Amino acid sequence: MMTQIPPSELIVNADGSIFHLHLKPEHLAERVILTGDPARVTLIAEYLENRECDVVNREFHSITGSYKGKRITVVSHGIGCGNMDIAVNELDALANIDFDLRAVKPVFRRLTMVRIGTSGSLQPFVPVGSYVAAERAVGLDGVIYFYARHEEVRDIRFEEALLRQLEWPCNGLRPYVVHSDASLVEQIAQHDIRRGITIAANGFYGPQGRTLRLPLHDPSLNAKIGTFDYHGCKITNFEMESSALAGLAALMGHRAATVCCIIAGRVDYSMNTSYRDSLEGLIEKTLERI
Repeated sequence: MMTQIPPSELIVNADGSIFHLHLKPEHLAERVILTGDPARVTLIAEYLENRECDVVNREFHSITGSYKGKRITVVSHGIGCGNMDIAVNELDALANIDFDLRAVKPVFRRLTMVRIGTSGSLQPFVPVGSYVAAERAVGLDGVIYFYARHEEVRDIRFEEALLRQLEWPCNGLRPYVVHSDASLVEQIAQHDIRRGITIAANGFYGPQGRTLRLPLHDPSLNAKIGTFDYHGCKITNFEMESSALAGLAALMGHRAATVCCIIAGRVDYSMNTSYRDSLEGLIEKTLERI
């Protein structure tokens, strides 16, 4: 017997669109590019040959069109893993739930999702202007702990090494580690994008080791992150959404990865606020390879 999903759980707007994204199922392509900034959706859409839809609600801006014959949906998710939880769940619902019957479709539709982000480097060998594809994402957010079977997609041994080497200072907050889809990382990174380990911080200031007026609980944490080594693997960069994307996609059966343009050097305190040209290079590579 088909199980119906109640209206409070699957929230569909009066026009038949999903609650936050305001997209309808027919708007969704199987290739999805995700980005934090709503304005960046407009930038990416400049490369598309046509536009089937252009929808804005809150921080969620979505455009579907074609690039060299490939149908692609571009979606902004805002800042943070909480927003990524909304975006990935609603994209999956658009693909795999029948809104009329309020039931999971019998045939699974697999999405390929690539997040294009900006990021801060934690290593001198990852300079400002370079690109990093996250082979693993380290989550400081806790999102996937609310879902069943999270142990199946986590790298527990890596987590234990993190706790030990970083002398983890935040009681009650256990970092989790999820692998991005390996075939998608290879597809996007190829020979000219560095593979790395990305931390998805649960904030921009203290959680990434920045101080303005508030002192840090552990001022040495970034230095310990910089020297962390797991079988020769180093943590390369900070951003704020990769772990929720990788974790939720793995649990749902989708392909997902995050690739970032480095705009800040956290080791030498450098910053590039005029990064559009560098970001456009990453957009072009992603569009060609997705």
